[in-house]
Amino acid sequence: MTINHVFGTFFETVSSRSDQIATGIIEHICLSLISISIAIILSVPLGIYITRHEKWAEWVIGVTAVFQTIPSLALFGFIVPLLGTGALTAIIALTIYALLPILRNTYTGIKGVDQSVIEAGRGMGMTNRQILWKIEIPLSLPVIMAGIRTATVLTVGIATLATFVGAGGLGDLIYRGLSTWNNQLVLAGAIPAALLAIFFDFFLKLIERLSTPKGLKTKG
Repeated sequence: MTINHVFGTFFETVSSRSDQIATGIIEHICLSLISISIAIILSVPLGIYITRHEKWAEWVIGVTAVFQTIPSLALFGFIVPLLGTGALTAIIALTIYALLPILRNTYTGIKGVDQSVIEAGRGMGMTNRQILWKIEIPLSLPVIMAGIRTATVLTVGIATLATFVGAGGLGDLIYRGLSTWNNQLVLAGAIPAALLAIFFDFFLKLIERLSTPKGLKTKG
């Protein structure tokens, strides 16, 4: 089998199933974006909270780390008896997997801010809220964004398993391809999923650069 034949067969598969691929991409994006958005809403405030209440930090991060160690399919399996199949089950599972990188990086980033800068802010009469928003978050933003980017790539990859709970996505194509020994169909689902992960990572990196104050940006 020549390379030209392989590529020809692949593009033929993509062309004949373009509607399914488009639907899968839309479902995949929706599942990923909803899950990562919920994870950010939960993890960033919680990460900030545990920097102020150190006694909870190890326990909270430890619990999210335990969830991270559960195999993906097993976690989906645990949730199905409680909520049944569908998008809600997939979103909850994906959100759980996205929590740890964002939570840990938020905590690490804020704790890593130079204390002398914080003390200088206090000396200027800043309140704790002002120190948080004008010093700690801007200085820790690259670390927080790194956690969000890691969680996003992870979420996009694991979202392919949403097909096993009837939530759709590009995993449908991959599963059908594996079931029928159709490698071209597997690639038709896997390649768009990989491209989505790369796109989201690039997009978040762009947001990080635009939102980081000019004085904190590194050259090059």
